[in-house]
Amino acid sequence: MDLHLKDKVVVVTGAAGVKGSIGETIVQALAEEGAIPVIVCRNDRGFGYQKELQDKGIDALFVKTDLTKPEQIEAAAKAIGDKYGRIDALINNVGVNDGAGLEASVEDFTNSLQLNLVSFFAMTKYCLPLIKKSKGTILNIGSKVALTGQGKTSGYAASKGGILGLTREWAVDLINEGIRVNAIIIAESWTPAYDAWIKSLKNGEEKLQSIIDKIPLENRMTTPQEIADTCLFAISDRSSHTTGQFITVDGGYVHLDRSLLPSKDIF
Repeated sequence: MDLHLKDKVVVVTGAAGVKGSIGETIVQALAEEGAIPVIVCRNDRGFGYQKELQDKGIDALFVKTDLTKPEQIEAAAKAIGDKYGRIDALINNVGVNDGAGLEASVEDFTNSLQLNLVSFFAMTKYCLPLIKKSKGTILNIGSKVALTGQGKTSGYAASKGGILGLTREWAVDLINEGIRVNAIIIAESWTPAYDAWIKSLKNGEEKLQSIIDKIPLENRMTTPQEIADTCLFAISDRSSHTTGQFITVDGGYVHLDRSLLPSKDIF
C-alpha cells in the first residue's frame, strides 16, 4: 500500500537515539517511504543520521534541540520553517522513563514533566503554523503506564496521562482546521533501552520471560518496526478519517484478559 508520504516533511522529536530505538526506527521507515525526516533531538548522534540519509540521496534535516528548553524548541520550529516552509506531520516521540517517583524531589518531578509532557505542548504550539499550512497531522507517542501505572515513576506516568488528555483536546481544537491528532500507546517493546534495563537486573532473564509470558499475541514483545509502521499509517492520508484516537500497539498486553486465553500447552 502506498502511504502517499513521498516528499512529506515529517518532524520526529527524540529521534537521535541509538540504532533500533523507536524514534530512529521511525526515521528510517519514513526515509524508506520517500518522506523527508526532520530529527529534533539534543543528541549529537543526529548529525550522523542526517549525513547517513543524505549520503543515500534522501533529503533529511537534524536540528539539535534540548527539548526541555522552550526557546530552543521555538528556534527549531523556525529553522524547519525556513528550510521547508511547512510541516506535514509532527510526531512527538521524546520520552524518558526517569523513575521520578514519590520519593523524588518536587524539582525532579517537575523536570520529568518538562521533558515528557511540556515538550509536546511546546513543539505543537511552535510548529502549528507550519502544520496548518499543509493541513498536516499530529501524532503523540504514549505509554501503557498512563493506563496501568507502573510504580516508582510518577513524573513519567503523569506525563503520559497528560499526553492522552492533550491528544483529545487538540483533536477538538484543530478539527475545524482539518488537522488530525492521534496517539500511539506502547507497552512492552524490545528496544536497546529495554535490553539495557533487563541486563541491569540480577534476575534479568527471568524477569524478561515473565513479561513475555503475559503478552497475549504470540507471547513476544512488540518490535520498534511494528510501532513505526503503525505511526506511518496513522500520519498518512490512508487514515484520513481517524482523529482523537488512542491506537494501542502491544499484542493485547493492556486490554485483553489474559486469564481467559488458552494455554499454549493445550495445542
